[in-house]
Amino acid sequence: MEKKIIYFDNAATSYPKPEEVIQAMVRFLREVGANPGRSGHRLSIEAGRVIYETREKVAQLFGVGDSSRVIFGLNATEAINLGLKGILCPGDHVITSSMEHNSVMRPLRALEKEGLALTVTPCSPEGFLDPNHVRQAIRRTTKMVVLNHGSNVTGTLQPLEEIGKICRQHELLFFVDAAQTAGAIPIDLGRQKIDLIAFTGHKALWGPTGTGGLIIGERVEEKKIVPLKRGGTGSRSESEEQPDFLPDLGESGTANGVGLAGLLAGLDFILKIGAEKIRNHEIRLTQCLLTGLQGIPGIIVYGPKDAQKQCATISFNIKGWAPSEISLRLEEEFGIFCRVGLHCAPAAHKTIGTFPQGTVRFGLSYFNHEEEVDQALQAVQYLARKGV
Repeated sequence: MEKKIIYFDNAATSYPKPEEVIQAMVRFLREVGANPGRSGHRLSIEAGRVIYETREKVAQLFGVGDSSRVIFGLNATEAINLGLKGILCPGDHVITSSMEHNSVMRPLRALEKEGLALTVTPCSPEGFLDPNHVRQAIRRTTKMVVLNHGSNVTGTLQPLEEIGKICRQHELLFFVDAAQTAGAIPIDLGRQKIDLIAFTGHKALWGPTGTGGLIIGERVEEKKIVPLKRGGTGSRSESEEQPDFLPDLGESGTANGVGLAGLLAGLDFILKIGAEKIRNHEIRLTQCLLTGLQGIPGIIVYGPKDAQKQCATISFNIKGWAPSEISLRLEEEFGIFCRVGLHCAPAAHKTIGTFPQGTVRFGLSYFNHEEEVDQALQAVQYLARKGV
């Protein structure tokens, strides 16, 4: 008899998906299936309607008044590349933190070689960025502050409102990577003074992989954004020049219609339940897991160790064990699926002191239960005892 899976890898991608998401994608393939915005027949119009409704729901979730400022793409990584490479120029200065994912660090390092000035502000060993460090790093040429909302390593949540206020005071663009938090933690672009936000659909928004996007606030002039790619958009087909208006400026090529149909159902799922309810459930599970792990001898827990100050992502190690060995034993003996290593965030691991070995990462979600947390704690305790 196959062992029941305990899926704790939701920081990589959420599983399982709501049944509504699966059904919406099946319906799209069976009953729609056409290319959105490319033809005038009924099926193409219906496909376009799905894209439009998904755009509207994203705008609703993030407090955006104009849904045309939502650009869809493959994931948060593509969105971050568009937001950085499409806006920044040689000579500009950018401030980021030492807790960033490589989806931020690698584009910035590449732009640095082309003349961008970059300041990486240090975070505390728990992963927190002091807003005063951002203020102190501002130069005359500073154009943008780019930060993740929640760390994919420790779950640490950054003080978006405080940093957003600093950015407005100094007329800087504030760019937020919300890959780990979009859908799980309420975000409002207006209240938090965010100018650009990258999101992915396949994590806490409950959509499939291959969905995500960039939201561009009204302080960003779309005509000054350089697209990552150019091609057919279904609009201005008489011109060989890329459209300079949103969202077409950033959406060349056929959209992932079936994927966005799934994302639409995921968004409806969140809006029906309520982001606050999802957040409260994850806080309970996270605190239970944190408390339990800290009570086991030989366990080192990283990050805030406070569920109110982090998303539902926890990193830990067992003294005397390699993270890879822990993961293998957890899966083979207990059916617990997690992630180990550096999690594509070497800067974050250097900050918390776990480079180069990395950590064991548990990523929880709304679909996890207290019984699973209890079983995971028993498994970790068993391994910790064997390692002594």
